[in-house]
Amino acid sequence: AEMEFTEAESNMNDLVSEYQQYQDATADEEGEYEEEEEEEVEYQD
Repeated sequence: AEMEFTEAESNMNDLVSEYQQYQDATADEEGEYEEEEEEEVEYQD
């Protein structure tokens, strides 16, 4: 079970990294962007 959790955590970290990269890529287009607020909403899911 511990191994499965570690793998899931790793997958989550990859997702977060991809999401943050996407945010960085789109931030310039968005102009002023509430980055922290968006992240809070994302993690509530």
